[in-house]
Amino acid sequence: MRRADRLFQIVQYLRGGRLLTAKTLADRLEVSERTIYRDIADLIGSGVPIDGEAGVGYLMREGYDLPPLMFNRKEITALVAGARMLRAWGGSEMALAAEEALAKIEAVLPEDARRRADEVQIFAPNPFWFSDDERKVIDRVEKAVERNQKLVLHYEKEDGTPSVRTVRPLGLWFWGKVWTLVGWCELRENFRMFRLDRMNRIEESDPFKPERGKTLADFYVIRNREC
Repeated sequence: MRRADRLFQIVQYLRGGRLLTAKTLADRLEVSERTIYRDIADLIGSGVPIDGEAGVGYLMREGYDLPPLMFNRKEITALVAGARMLRAWGGSEMALAAEEALAKIEAVLPEDARRRADEVQIFAPNPFWFSDDERKVIDRVEKAVERNQKLVLHYEKEDGTPSVRTVRPLGLWFWGKVWTLVGWCELRENFRMFRLDRMNRIEESDPFKPERGKTLADFYVIRNREC
């Protein structure tokens, strides 16, 4: 969790008006008590009205709220529509994260802006052919991209021929119905794109370090030249 997200969560927990110990906050946020003490001190230093002390607990004085986020109508529409699309088409963890992010934003929106968010008439119905297993594949591949972890793909090519590839996963592309993985294929020693719905099995392999000529930025350079 990013530090900014953790500070936000601490404020949200303390807004409940109950006395919370550093240990309770540390357990909820999966960090050390020392980290909580440091975060609380920084929040107090920035003007957040938190009362309490180490070993006793902390609470927030009534009347404090986070400053309202100011979004115009088009920005609110984009945020709500984007979250709904991820809920419909993203991986399970992506969908949950989008929903939680939207809830956080709505919690600090002024009343009129919150009402506009509820009135957004853009929807993304869940596709009946998009299974939970496919969502889990998206999550696994996305984690491998984030962690720079090679994947061994048991893959079915367009003509139905099976293939096994060791790939450096670099990024995910969504085409409106199909997700594809952009990666460096160690068999072909070149960039390749793999459809996630043709991956019969995935195995996590060794971590890798980005190398010149094998990064997503290099892929974009080559693609732009071809276009």
